Amino acid sequence: MNKRRLGKTDLEVTEIALGTWQVGGGWGGLFNHKAAHNILHGAFDAGVNFIDTADVYDAGLSEAALGKALKERSEPIYVASKCGRQINPHVNAGYQPQVLRNYVEASLKNIGIERLDLIQLHCPPTEVYQRPEIFELFDRLKEEGKIAHMGVSVEKVEEAKMALDFDNVCTVQIIFNMFRHKPAEEFFPLAKAKDCGIIVRVPLASGLLSGKMTKETTFDPLDHRTFNRDGEAFDKGETFSGVEVDKGLEAVDALKELFQGEESLAAYALRWILMFPEVGTVIPGASRVEQVHANIKAASLPPISPEQMEGVKKIYEQNIKEDVHDLW
Repeated sequence: MNKRRLGKTDLEVTEIALGTWQVGGGWGGLFNHKAAHNILHGAFDAGVNFIDTADVYDAGLSEAALGKALKERSEPIYVASKCGRQINPHVNAGYQPQVLRNYVEASLKNIGIERLDLIQLHCPPTEVYQRPEIFELFDRLKEEGKIAHMGVSVEKVEEAKMALDFDNVCTVQIIFNMFRHKPAEEFFPLAKAKDCGIIVRVPLASGLLSGKMTKETTFDPLDHRTFNRDGEAFDKGETFSGVEVDKGLEAVDALKELFQGEESLAAYALRWILMFPEVGTVIPGASRVEQVHANIKAASLPPISPEQMEGVKKIYEQNIKEDVHDLW
């Protein structure tokens, strides 16, 4: 698999990596340790060298499963985790240097490693980007050898722009897909100028862009696609990229017309993201090994034609833009 330089981290990471929000077998229900083992090792066997996790994924079980898998491998694998979402209520005042330090040290212990290749603030409130003492903490952690690099995971493009004001922010993780075009228009050029690595999450809009969903599709009650469609638990942009399902399905039908071929819409959706050279890596999740392999295969597809790129833009502008562009 091709690799790309992840901004000023200088890490050479696989174009398709693995996000572990659902590594225990899916969103909702009990954590499946066997599924996590198979998914992680399936990714490593296929050459994936960058894994994104977080301390809140399955209450630390995702990190622990990753740590166990790492002990069973010998090749270099870069580990990124995130901190801050344990703060409850999740407000600006809860963000304190010592609190975040404790989270980072707990993640190191949970994974069983001495240093994180990347630690990211996990979608903090916008006000946090106006507090230099929060970002200075990570300089101390780097000096102590506990992290190699720091970055942020954001909800909004404006937050991504604010993060660039801090020199130690090496990466920004952001939602970007066929239903979210704003980052490419307003953020990617700024990130390139600052040599900031871009990690793309929610590339398939929580499954909408898989092309397999219908109006009759249902989900586990504990799946965020059941309970967070209107942002009841966290930012609704994390669920279906904030797109109303019926409108999203109409757009998916148009995309299927545009991409007629042997590959799935999911594969084309991932390949579309990789058409943007500013992107360092994409971190789709997987609930089974077959999805890992399908995601990785997308990186080897031929480039998407200019006509198809323009077609995606037109579908976005006609079906999606009005509802999402100004919110995130």
